[in-house]
Amino acid sequence: MDVADRRARAMAEISDRTGITEAMIETLVRGFYDRVRADGLLGPIFQARIADWEPHLQRMCAFWSSVTLMSGSYHGQPMAKHLSLPIDARHFDRWLWLFAQTAGELCPPAAADYFVERANVIAQSLELGVAGSAGFFLDKGERLMRPDDDVFLPGAVDFWMDESA
Repeated sequence: MDVADRRARAMAEISDRTGITEAMIETLVRGFYDRVRADGLLGPIFQARIADWEPHLQRMCAFWSSVTLMSGSYHGQPMAKHLSLPIDARHFDRWLWLFAQTAGELCPPAAADYFVERANVIAQSLELGVAGSAGFFLDKGERLMRPDDDVFLPGAVDFWMDESA
């Protein structure tokens, strides 16, 4: 059995177990980024860096296909794209909250759980990378909290946890 056969079998097994398909990934990615773009905390950060959304959405579909179905369709360096962003734990928490809400609404429970489990690992990894790049070395369980002047924070400090947004 060659690599392509093994990949196809793995993808089929994951899809059978979770219900995740490429179409579901696209629905989730588009729904999630609609929310991100409208979000007061995350939206401006993305808007400042993404002029043409369609290529970004296609990359994110390939990324999530690779992460969830092991399709191998994503070829990029997500860590490098995040290292210089003016973000900290508050942004990662908001990203995760929006992602979990979107997955819970758009996906069946097994698929939503699978997506969110992977999103948590990705967010933790990115937060550690961003922290290290900024000179913060986090102990196990410690979160990246930068001074407010060093991150993008609109309005009230507790906005990022406002579930009505």
